[in-house]
Amino acid sequence: MSVPPEAERLLESRPLMAHLATSVEDRPHVAPVWYRYEDGTIDLSIGGRKLENVRANPRIALSVQHDEDGDARWMVSLRGTARVVEEREQAEAAIARINEKYGASADSYGDNEFVRVEVGSATYSTY
Repeated sequence: MSVPPEAERLLESRPLMAHLATSVEDRPHVAPVWYRYEDGTIDLSIGGRKLENVRANPRIALSVQHDEDGDARWMVSLRGTARVVEEREQAEAAIARINEKYGASADSYGDNEFVRVEVGSATYSTY
């Protein structure tokens, strides 16, 4: 499934928080995350409960919304399958790119793991 070009443009447009939804044993968990979108994949740097949940159930959803003065301007919702990337050099480079997008140093959040999400479906709306 490809992400519509307009949704790709929105996802790449600015460093916004995303909300990652995971679920294990019918217990949903939603948490804010930094992300990086490129070529149909979402890269995440996560730890804690989010990471535990992805390891137990790789099916996730991610929602990104941009507001101006309290009014929603657009939203993109993605569903996909996550996998923890164990290859250290690849993980460090990806986490550095995510951190750079948000103005953090390349080695910030050194305990996090690199997770790549293959997008299966995407929806978006502009307002």
